[in-house]
Amino acid sequence: MSRIRVVVHGALGKMGQEVIKAVHKDSDTELTGVVDKYLSKDSENIPNCPITVPSSNNISELLLNTDVIVDFSNSEAASELIKIAPKSKTHLVIGSTGITEEIYQEARKQSEENNTGIVIAPNFAMGAVLMMHLAKIAGKWFEYADLIEMHHEGKIDSPSGTAIAIAESAGQDRKSKFQSPTSEKELIKNARGGVSKTGVSIHSGRMPGRVAFHELVFGHLGQTLTIKHDSINRESFMPGVILAVKAVSKTPGLTIGLEKIMGL
Repeated sequence: MSRIRVVVHGALGKMGQEVIKAVHKDSDTELTGVVDKYLSKDSENIPNCPITVPSSNNISELLLNTDVIVDFSNSEAASELIKIAPKSKTHLVIGSTGITEEIYQEARKQSEENNTGIVIAPNFAMGAVLMMHLAKIAGKWFEYADLIEMHHEGKIDSPSGTAIAIAESAGQDRKSKFQSPTSEKELIKNARGGVSKTGVSIHSGRMPGRVAFHELVFGHLGQTLTIKHDSINRESFMPGVILAVKAVSKTPGLTIGLEKIMGL
């Protein structure tokens, strides 16, 4: 059986660097190219890349003989990638943050028109995905919910896409929003955090030493239930990424969320 040929898009980023190592290490995948807007076309010394592969700052140059592109760049670059890759019958696994509804719609259109697979997930850590699943189960039994999420100081968005997904999962089977009491006297503005569409109060922290941490606390009369997940390093996302790479060609159309691939 031939190995899955993979190009990493966003190769110079911290997640891209981990994907390079994970793809090279797995026996079913083959690293065949890397792309980053900061790469020169003749670049050979890619940090943490164990082998020399074709590199470019233009994805169009590496679409030939590519089965799957793994994208950890940004929403703008991912949006352009979605318009180009499916036309070359190349499947996509996208983990970039800030994916809008318009980008989802374009991904659905392109994948269906070109009979290709696109997987877009807010989080590739299997534990975080299981946390969303457990939040959905528990959500209908409690009336209050607070979510704390903490990431490294360089994260550009808050709250995290995972936090929003957890909050939505928690409220999915409810008939009404969670209660989110406000303080009569707010001594520091926004001390209660932001409130999601489902009524979950979300608090964001940004500091060195963190990768990704989420803690959801449900409350009811005389009891609380806490579900939390902590990604210690970026390796935690790689089993989920490789799982998606192996599944995407078998699932034509748009798949949103790793949970669908995991069968949850």
